[in-house]
Amino acid sequence: MALTPSAQGSQQLKSVELKPFVPARDFALSKQFYQDLGFTLASDSHGVAYFHHGHCSFLLQDFYEPTLAENLMLHWLVQDVSAWHAHLCDQDIREKYRVALSELVKQDWGMTEFTLHDPSGVLWRVAQND
Repeated sequence: MALTPSAQGSQQLKSVELKPFVPARDFALSKQFYQDLGFTLASDSHGVAYFHHGHCSFLLQDFYEPTLAENLMLHWLVQDVSAWHAHLCDQDIREKYRVALSELVKQDWGMTEFTLHDPSGVLWRVAQND
């Protein structure tokens, strides 16, 4: 059976990776923050640092626009949200970086999560499926 042009195209349209660019008010401080969270700094050049943890990754940029940073929200799905929350508390992330870290909350939509702001004001929602 011959494939239609749209069917042929859909077989070739495969995603490989999506990496958001995350702004940093203080690039050096933000790089240390994300390493303390547990991300691996894989590369750092020309004002862009590549971070990853497992299959999750992002690009930290030496660029800061307050409106962007304060309105950017990232959702990070983890296997054990309680362990991540405990890890961040053990690292004393809240005090060390003067950032907001919420308590764990069981949401009506079937996830348990907490929120964390990075040093630039970017909001991370760290969650696991219940």
